[in-house]
Amino acid sequence: MRVEIIVILAIVLSSATALTVSSNNGKSNETVLSPVDINSSLIDPDRYLYEFNYGRVYKGDNGTTIREFTIVVEDKRLEVANGIYFDAWTYNGTIPGPTIRATEGDIVRIHFINNGSEPHTIHLHGEHPANADGVFEIVNPLGSFTYEFIASPAGLHLYHCHVNPVDQHINRGLYGVFIIDPKVPLKPAKEMVMLMNGYDTDFDKENNFYTVNGLPFYYMNNPIEIKKGELVRIYLVNMLEYDLINNFHLHGQLYKLYRTGTNMTNYELTDMVTMSQGERAVLEFQYNYPGLYMFHAHAIEFSDKGWTGLFKVVE
Repeated sequence: MRVEIIVILAIVLSSATALTVSSNNGKSNETVLSPVDINSSLIDPDRYLYEFNYGRVYKGDNGTTIREFTIVVEDKRLEVANGIYFDAWTYNGTIPGPTIRATEGDIVRIHFINNGSEPHTIHLHGEHPANADGVFEIVNPLGSFTYEFIASPAGLHLYHCHVNPVDQHINRGLYGVFIIDPKVPLKPAKEMVMLMNGYDTDFDKENNFYTVNGLPFYYMNNPIEIKKGELVRIYLVNMLEYDLINNFHLHGQLYKLYRTGTNMTNYELTDMVTMSQGERAVLEFQYNYPGLYMFHAHAIEFSDKGWTGLFKVVE
């Protein structure tokens, strides 16, 4: 166990060493990725990990559940690494945007307000009418729009801005997760959302940092605690721009992989999944031995630049 801890500490220290990134003036700057002060940051990976927005819930005349959400676009200057600030476009003030959650068959009503400086939309993956697709209904600054549809199908979906150039709107931070639960609930589990993303901070279409849930190396410095034998369910989404692939590797255990979560019966047992942008998967696993276990991108450039973390398994 002592050897294991020494090895992990060495990895943490090597991960947090200086990275060379380009500044806006084109010169290279060496930046030490010490942890962001979470108390002053608008990005909170721990809160995002567990927070699900179920909306304002009430019953319609025919007994159907209606869920109302309000999503506001705002321009925000966010600290995405220690001392490194990014002029972001955000849904509800942070990156990623809120995790929207409903049940199959619910009426979903999203009140979208654009308080940003550029035109924006919300394009949700899944089934909905054409006028709720968020492609042609461009919302200009100070404008608003209401999306309404029946939640379908059950599974793990996502949303993002679909205004051209779409890559810039995604890179700036306009994306989030959309979960539709099946009518018959899944078995209880410790549920968490992990959204894989990156930041091109100098806008040269190459990422300077890679993260899960918004801040590089966050879960190396703040391991996620789970109990031995506890069922864990991860809603994993890849929204990485400017790279063709991203992946998730789990140490010390294999997980049941349900692609897109639209079928929670058939699964693949693996410790490694590779996904292109927009792909997602539901992962289920449990640990049988206590200790520290890494999870990270198996693309080494990504893990070296921030996309790596730890699970702390306790008795």
